Amino acid sequence: MSIGTRATRLASVIALVAALGACGQERGVFSSRQVPLENFGPEEIYQRGEADLQDKEYEDAAELFAEVERLYPYSQWARRALIMQAYSHHLDRDYENSRGAAQRYIQFYPAEEDAAYAQYLLALSYYDQIDEVGRDQGLTFQALQSLRTVIEVYPDSEYARSAILKFDLAFDHLAAKEMEVGRYYLRRDHFTSAISRFRVVVEEFQTTTHTPEALHRLVEAYLSLGLENEAQTAGAILAYNFRSTEWYEDSYRLLVQRGLKAEAQGDSWLRQIYRQTVKGDWL
Repeated sequence: MSIGTRATRLASVIALVAALGACGQERGVFSSRQVPLENFGPEEIYQRGEADLQDKEYEDAAELFAEVERLYPYSQWARRALIMQAYSHHLDRDYENSRGAAQRYIQFYPAEEDAAYAQYLLALSYYDQIDEVGRDQGLTFQALQSLRTVIEVYPDSEYARSAILKFDLAFDHLAAKEMEVGRYYLRRDHFTSAISRFRVVVEEFQTTTHTPEALHRLVEAYLSLGLENEAQTAGAILAYNFRSTEWYEDSYRLLVQRGLKAEAQGDSWLRQIYRQTVKGDWL
C-alpha cells in the first residue's frame, strides 16, 4: 500500500471519528440537559426528538416533542411535535399519554391534515391493548367507537381502510367473548344462560366468524331442553347460510339422531331470524 493511499485512508478515519464525536456531543447536550432547552430553537429540539425516535429512544423522543409544545406553543413546530409526541408514546406502549396527546391534537387542530392520524392513534391506544378474549371488554368497546369515528369522519383518509379492518377484528373479538361465556354455561348444563349468550352472537354479531358455531350450540342447548322447534330452526339457518361448515354437519347429526330435520318450526325468535335470512336482510 502506498504512502499516499495510507494517508488518504487515515484522513477518512479521522474525519469519521470527528463526526461521531460531534454527534455524541450533540446527543449529550440534549440528553444530559447540560444546556437548557430554552437555548435551542423549536426546529433543533424537534430534530433531536426525531433522532431519538429513529434510535428507538421513544420516551426521550416524547419528552423532547413535549418540550417543543411547551416552549413554543403557538408555532408550527408545536403542532408537528404534538402529533409526534402521540406517536412516540404509542411506540413506547404508553397508551394513556399517547391518547392524551392525540386528544389534544384533535381539540386544538381539528381542521389540520394530521387530525385523521391523531384520531387513528387514539383508536390504536385502545385497540392495541385488546390481547386476550378473557380481558375486560371495555377497551374493545372504546376501540370500536374510536375506529368508527375514523371511518365516518375521515372516510377518504389513508387510515380509513385500516380502521375498517381493525373494526371488524374488534367486533369479532366481542363475539368471541360471548361465545366463551356461552360455552362455559353449556358445559355446566346451564342451558338457558348459554342460550342467552349464543343468541347475542346470532342477533348482534351475525357478520362475525362465530355465527355458525353459535347456531350449532343453540341446536345443542335447545335439544338438551327438549325444545325441538327451536333446535330445528337453528339448524335450518345453518343449512341455509353455512351448509359447508363442520357446525352444520354436527347439528345435522344431532337432529337426525332425534328423528328431526333442519327446517324452520314454531314461532320463536329464531323463526324471525330465519325469515330475515331468507329475505337476505343480514347475509
